[in-house]
Amino acid sequence: MDEFKRIIKFTFFSISAGIIELGTFTLLNEVFHLPYWVSYLTALVLSVLWNFTLNRKFTFKSAANVPVAMLKVALFYLVFTPLSTLLEHYLTMTLGWNEYLVTIINMLINFVTEFLYQRFFVFGNSIDTNVKTK
Repeated sequence: MDEFKRIIKFTFFSISAGIIELGTFTLLNEVFHLPYWVSYLTALVLSVLWNFTLNRKFTFKSAANVPVAMLKVALFYLVFTPLSTLLEHYLTMTLGWNEYLVTIINMLINFVTEFLYQRFFVFGNSIDTNVKTK
C-alpha cells in the first residue's frame, strides 16, 4: 500500500511539474519566440527542480544528502536531456511533428524513467528516513 501511495504522490507532483514545464515552454516558445531547444531545456530544468524538491520531501521522505541526491538526478538528466533533445529535433524538424505533441511525449517518457530511477537509485536506500515528514 505504501508503494501505491508513493506512485500516486509522484504522479501528482509530476503533473504539477508538467504544468510548470508546459507553461514555461509556452511562454518562451510563443511569447518570446525562442528556439525550441532553448524553450524546452529551460522548461525542463525548472520542472526538474520543482519535481525533485517535492518528491524528495513528500514522496520518498528521504533524509539523504541533498547534494548527493541532486547529483544523481543531474546524472540522469545528463543522459535524458541530450536524448530527448535529439528525439524532439528529429520528430519536429525532420518529420514535422507538432512541438507540443513531442514535448508531451518527452514528458511521458521522463515520468516513467524518472520514477524508476529515483525510486531505486536516488532514494532507494533512504526512503522513509526523514522523520519530520512521516
